[in-house]
Amino acid sequence: MVPTDNVLAVILGGGRGTRLFPLTQMRSKPAVPIGGQYRLIDIPISNCINSGIFKVAILTQFNSVSLHRHISDTYQFDRFHSGYVQIWAAEQRADNNDWYQGTADAVRKQLSEIITARTEYVLILSGDHLYRCNYADMLQFHIDNHADVTIATQPVKKDEASRFGILKRNEENRITDFQEKPKDPEVQKRLISLDDPERPFLGSMGIYLFNKDLLVGLLNTLDYSDFGKHIIPYAIEKYDVFGWVFDDYWEDIGTIRSFYETNLMLTNDLPQFNFYDPRHPIYTLNTTMPTSKIQNTVIDHALIARGCIIRGESIVHSIIGLRSVIDTGTKIINSIIMGVDDDVFEKSASDTKYFDVSLGIGKNCIIENAIIDKNARIGDNVVIKPFPPHVDLDDPDPIKRYYVRDGIVIIPKNTSIKSGTVIQP
Repeated sequence: MVPTDNVLAVILGGGRGTRLFPLTQMRSKPAVPIGGQYRLIDIPISNCINSGIFKVAILTQFNSVSLHRHISDTYQFDRFHSGYVQIWAAEQRADNNDWYQGTADAVRKQLSEIITARTEYVLILSGDHLYRCNYADMLQFHIDNHADVTIATQPVKKDEASRFGILKRNEENRITDFQEKPKDPEVQKRLISLDDPERPFLGSMGIYLFNKDLLVGLLNTLDYSDFGKHIIPYAIEKYDVFGWVFDDYWEDIGTIRSFYETNLMLTNDLPQFNFYDPRHPIYTLNTTMPTSKIQNTVIDHALIARGCIIRGESIVHSIIGLRSVIDTGTKIINSIIMGVDDDVFEKSASDTKYFDVSLGIGKNCIIENAIIDKNARIGDNVVIKPFPPHVDLDDPDPIKRYYVRDGIVIIPKNTSIKSGTVIQP
């Protein structure tokens, strides 16, 4: 049996998420919704549970209220279970008044909690990746190789090497070199690890398995702030660092474009990532909601979450989130509608006491290549069309009703768009 009960998983969930702005304007990156009813943080936590790792801590700092609420409401083990999912929020202490200064610094500031967990291994994870992984396989590899540190790696294509941290692995699976986003062809040639002409490189997935005593020693003696930039290169030179290969779907949800395309990929007939695997489910908060009500709507390649009221004309290649309201005549194309929070209500669909526009999307709208964040109010006859790729701009109005990132229009959370508004190039 692989000793997964001797592993503490530490999930890094406190970054500002500037590249996902404005989705991170009011929430942390791991709290961003995905797939209609999940949040990004559900991925690493579910992977831990499915791997038999039940001691899980999430490091949080920026815009963390909604993330804290989701975790505390969702992940509750019974009192007869030895595991836990805990939130380790950044805090000022008598010996240190600084907030987290980087990934390694965040873990350093929680070393007392890591020591208290009394596990032999510490698994460092990111809170914003989409993949399904059995960490028990990585742990077995770590033990078999008598490793001090094991890094999860993934085969990388030739033309994508400059986008990743590339690791050189020898025939004994030991990591001997590391370069961050190498662009020089000669440097890339030196880093080839696999006998595969299409995917000769190994890229770091940002997943690290440490022997606990070594991790504590490194962070206590080195004033380094980041794992990928500082701790890992140092460890490669001084200790036994091995590379474990994960050859399956993995995506870093780091930009608006990757977030948008990854979500819409889920609507394909055979998506690269499948939320429906009954053996390794992705867990999330199960709220009491009715099934969705759909009337006279043509739906093609779409995910529809629970609690929706849909009377629109058509929904094509789109994701419709929890409690979405879409009125008659409206067309949704290549878009992500995040829906309505479960604690946001109106007395009726036409309640305009405080708002000129009702919750949801009104009549006769055309929403194409857009992301509509939660609790948005879109009036009647609104048109949203995509901008050319690589276009970034903000609404010139001081209220900032919309943003464009890489050509995708984003309507921020809690925003109201008046009837007749046109947003297009």
